[in-house]
Amino acid sequence: MDQMAKVKKQPRPKAETPKGFVDYFGADVRERNAMLEAIGKVYHRYGFDPLETSAIETVEALGKFLPDVDRPNDGVFAWQDEDEKWLALRYDMTAPLARVAAQFRNDLAAPYRRYTMGPVWRNEKPGPGRFRQFYQCDADTVGSASMAADAEICAMLADTLEAVGIPRRDYVVRVNNRKVLNGVLEVAGLDGDDKERERGIVLRAIDKLDKFGPEGVRLLLGKGRMDQSGDHTQGAMLSDEQAELIMRFVDWEAELNKMLTEGVRSSFLLGNDDYKRWLHVSLAKSLDRDAIDDPVQADELHNRMAIFHLRELVGNSVVGRKGVEELEEIAALLAAQGYGPDRIVIDPSVVRGLGYYTGPVYEAELTFEVLDDKGRPRQFGSVAGGGRYDDLVKRFTGQAVPATGISIGVDRLLAALRAKGRAGGTMQGPVVVTVMDRDRMADYQAMVAELRNAGIRAEVYLGNPKNFGNQLKYADKRESPVAIIQGSDEAARGVVQIKDLALGAEIAASASLEEWKSQPAQREVARDDLVGEVQAILDRLA
Repeated sequence: MDQMAKVKKQPRPKAETPKGFVDYFGADVRERNAMLEAIGKVYHRYGFDPLETSAIETVEALGKFLPDVDRPNDGVFAWQDEDEKWLALRYDMTAPLARVAAQFRNDLAAPYRRYTMGPVWRNEKPGPGRFRQFYQCDADTVGSASMAADAEICAMLADTLEAVGIPRRDYVVRVNNRKVLNGVLEVAGLDGDDKERERGIVLRAIDKLDKFGPEGVRLLLGKGRMDQSGDHTQGAMLSDEQAELIMRFVDWEAELNKMLTEGVRSSFLLGNDDYKRWLHVSLAKSLDRDAIDDPVQADELHNRMAIFHLRELVGNSVVGRKGVEELEEIAALLAAQGYGPDRIVIDPSVVRGLGYYTGPVYEAELTFEVLDDKGRPRQFGSVAGGGRYDDLVKRFTGQAVPATGISIGVDRLLAALRAKGRAGGTMQGPVVVTVMDRDRMADYQAMVAELRNAGIRAEVYLGNPKNFGNQLKYADKRESPVAIIQGSDEAARGVVQIKDLALGAEIAASASLEEWKSQPAQREVARDDLVGEVQAILDRLA
């Protein structure tokens, strides 16, 4: 073998972000952190404690509760360790909580109230706005079967949305109960172990109401649905009677329209006076919500109609009737706290996709319009969801442990604020102290120290100071509001030059060449006045 043969060089790695992941820079990280801080303050005010769990869990601990029940452990990033034990990046924040609640059950206060924030990972096909890593912000109460815990979560969710900048009437928290759905499935003949597959398809179909609309859901309840690419999704193969009952449950808007036109039936349910009031406000609502004298009254009647409708659908189902009673109790508890249906409403169309929900379920929807990629107006949609999951901790302990909670999609909520113009601005950079004389670095560092001690973000230029123009270009790229300049001449006279870069940019955009040459955005001040002059500029910008 030729000892002189050249060793083949390894190719350089390609500098690219893995598919389905994204890098976040200054302003994005700052805005997210500010949002997490605002959310955390609300959760803290409600008495919840922070919890930070490992990003890695055993696959066994994550369980078989992923959205696609036919592929229970797909969708996670998993690997085997040296002991051949399967580990995975956490899929959500709820499964780790169930493990913690079981593992430390003798040490934690009961009920245990915690909130957590951080990234989760899903090994799913990425798409526009759909990433494999994203942030969630959860709050849960473990160990309470009281509907007061669910009502509290809903109230806290409403407060949280308002705290981050979503005003009232721009959002609604919708509440339903999986027991009601179970009652409807029972009436439809879909209860029992032998119907597990059909129930799974029905749940996923209902959860896609916003995406596919009522007709798409109806197809999935029957023989199936074919998308635009020609791919066919197998349906639940329900009979027409079964599908009609499910659709009456989920297509709440259509049921409302029926009730408005069926005066005799609605009068019987509500009483003539209530029906007339309901008809009046609903017709006004359909034309122009602002035309209603009392929009809260309209919402309250909306809730009453929903309760009557659900009670009729579940018939004699014991579990279904229990679900309706729980919804009534939640509505009463919220009303007692001042959370009316203008913020939180009963909505039969909310089912949530995950299979572990056992009782009340809730979803926060933003109701304002945004433009899609093709310039068409659409409602922004859901930014948070959750519910009661009384059987999840039982997997570890064998004992029933009631629990309920909410999860906020932080990145999606940020996108909503940007769509409303309440986020997405550029991040102000630091004040930059330029370097005119290399041998005077200590003087420049002293300036920076004074600025920082006054609470002002500042840095010394640490690149090659030979070209002063590059220093100012650096300051511009950093979105710096101010540049500090001091050569040996200024140092000898005890002064510094302060260059107001923000004002300079304004002048450059609007002033004449003569005005620009006069450089009113740069002035000389006493060295001792450095901090005060810079602070004045920052106050103006603020």
